[in-house]
Amino acid sequence: MTTTLRTTRTALVTVTLAGTLCGLPLCSLAAAPSPDAGAAAQSASTQSNDVAIRLDKKQYRNVKVSVDQGTATLTGTVDLYQYKADADKRARKTKGVTAVRDLIEVAGPVISDRDLENKLRDKLAYDRVFYGNAFNAITVDVENGGVTLGGHAVSPFARDSALALVSNYPGVKNVADEIEVDPVSMLDNRIRMQVFRAVYGFPTLNKYAIDPAKPIRISVQNGHVELYGMVNTEGDKDVAYMRANLVPGVFKVTNYLQVAEPSVKKQK
Repeated sequence: MTTTLRTTRTALVTVTLAGTLCGLPLCSLAAAPSPDAGAAAQSASTQSNDVAIRLDKKQYRNVKVSVDQGTATLTGTVDLYQYKADADKRARKTKGVTAVRDLIEVAGPVISDRDLENKLRDKLAYDRVFYGNAFNAITVDVENGGVTLGGHAVSPFARDSALALVSNYPGVKNVADEIEVDPVSMLDNRIRMQVFRAVYGFPTLNKYAIDPAKPIRISVQNGHVELYGMVNTEGDKDVAYMRANLVPGVFKVTNYLQVAEPSVKKQK
């Protein structure tokens, strides 16, 4: 009889204890939001605000920002490609942002690829006129508003100047940098200047020296000379090639000069 009473009391205590525990707030903790999730949401909101503050300028007025797990997503429109690139850089400098999805679209005027390419070539021809523009041979290719810059630049400053010029030109939707910077070399610097004097100082070619755009472009890489640009005749093209070959220290000359008005051979 005593054993039965003890067993019954033990069962009652167990049931009572279980009911008490289920009545405690502990049972509802599983349904409560995680403190980590709340902190993460607050952090993302703070980061979004921080990026928005960095973009609180007139040129970014149509740009929207959202941050999720350290990735900032930028959407909206800007007027120039340079603004798009700058917005990306500003977002990356924000504390806590580890990556950027730049979905900003460049608005601005609609220009045909051909017209845009011609205008950019004209602009680049006169870029850095007083800083040795004759030693830059930068090419331009445009497709669907996206611009690819290639060729050679005499220095990083010349390359950056070309990129800045194109990035700030209305109608440019994207810019790809494929420009090669010629190597730094005292020998190449000497060859560069001597080829310039040999070509532009020759009587039949000095007419090209008058043009600030310097139609004959000279690129030098480790003693190898490349001639780019436009001349009036095949004779001028050949003379430029021969003059460059006469410079001491030149290993090889490659002539990429184009003729504006090629002579028409008479039909027999």
